[in-house]
Amino acid sequence: MSENAVRSVRGSAHLAVAGLGLAGAAWALRAVWHIRLSTAGMPASGLPDQGEGRHRPLTSLEDSYHLVSTAGDLLVLLCAALFIDWLWRMRDNARALSGERPRYLGIWVYASWVVPVVNLWFPRGIVADIHRRSAPGHKLPAVVNVWWALWLVGLVTGLGLTYDDSTDETIARAYQGVTGLLVADVAVVGAAVAGIVMVRTLTAVQILHMEGRLRTPSGDPLKETVRAFDRD
Repeated sequence: MSENAVRSVRGSAHLAVAGLGLAGAAWALRAVWHIRLSTAGMPASGLPDQGEGRHRPLTSLEDSYHLVSTAGDLLVLLCAALFIDWLWRMRDNARALSGERPRYLGIWVYASWVVPVVNLWFPRGIVADIHRRSAPGHKLPAVVNVWWALWLVGLVTGLGLTYDDSTDETIARAYQGVTGLLVADVAVVGAAVAGIVMVRTLTAVQILHMEGRLRTPSGDPLKETVRAFDRD
């Protein structure tokens, strides 16, 4: 693609919003099952993983949680693909609008989410850089920081995209102390909701900037950009 060309981001933004909504709903459903497991209590037969390679038969509730967890994982992967597609298109357009190379190399659009340590700030930095180049001189919307703070809470509590406990280990956590799981659940669902607002807001700002009318007649850029996105 030419560095001076811009691509439509409306379609990819709508898909990213849909993906975030599905992922948030899937995580909310996990939270319901975490509460159900905690309320039911550990069976007399003990934990599903009983150590030394021995696993007891799952209860019907535990078995249904495996299904909910698998469906949720698939929806999160779909959300990640749609969100990264939107992010890449926004990055290309920001480069075309500013005439400057992005601060972060293209590989980080993908790798920054999973590489330890850098995943604590690179993804937010990529989003902030896109906004800065799309709308120079305009303050980064607060929703970006809200989204990232909630995502970090979900990440450090062990339930972000890098979560690697088995489903049976998560069931054990629900039996032994569900509070940590619920904190992570609320954070991830909140991050999905904030992500929806962020995608809508940044997309609308970039579209208005491409059309040469970033400053709105009402003097309220955030409200007007969201309205502009809704009209498309």
